[in-house]
Amino acid sequence: MAGHEYFEPADRKRQVADPSATPRAAEQPRHSCDPAFRHGVVVGFDGSTSSERALAYAIGMAHRSGSGLIIVHVANRLPTTVWAGCEPPVFVDVPDHRTEVLGLELACADYLAEVPWILVERGGDICHELEEVGREYSADAIVVGSTHGIVGRIFGSVAGRLARRAQRPVVVIP
Repeated sequence: MAGHEYFEPADRKRQVADPSATPRAAEQPRHSCDPAFRHGVVVGFDGSTSSERALAYAIGMAHRSGSGLIIVHVANRLPTTVWAGCEPPVFVDVPDHRTEVLGLELACADYLAEVPWILVERGGDICHELEEVGREYSADAIVVGSTHGIVGRIFGSVAGRLARRAQRPVVVIP
């Protein structure tokens, strides 16, 4: 198999792990989230009518509970190969500029002035990423819009899959 070989520059040295050192990752859990939004409300948002209704409900829920709103946009992933039964497809994160557009629209929205909010972008499976963000922020609930149409009936809706696997309450807005 032909390939390319990449050599390390002479001035760059490889770091060698110290066998006597203890791993830091095991000692300290990852706290990448803003503590001001802990125990907030997570809402999946993609700009669709269904997600706009979910966002409106989540805003009211966060306002009533006095918590922050974590708006999550999950970017698309596309298979790079067609699965022919030999190997499972490999997925690639597609650059999704929709998050930037959604962020600008949300920043200009008057209805978000009532609650503190942040926009989180993720890539991957929507259900997994919403639950992961919910776990990271110790969210009190995850709010999603329902999926209508043939795609939701064939592949199962995000709301249904999330409700079956989530470790926190899931609110599905029709």
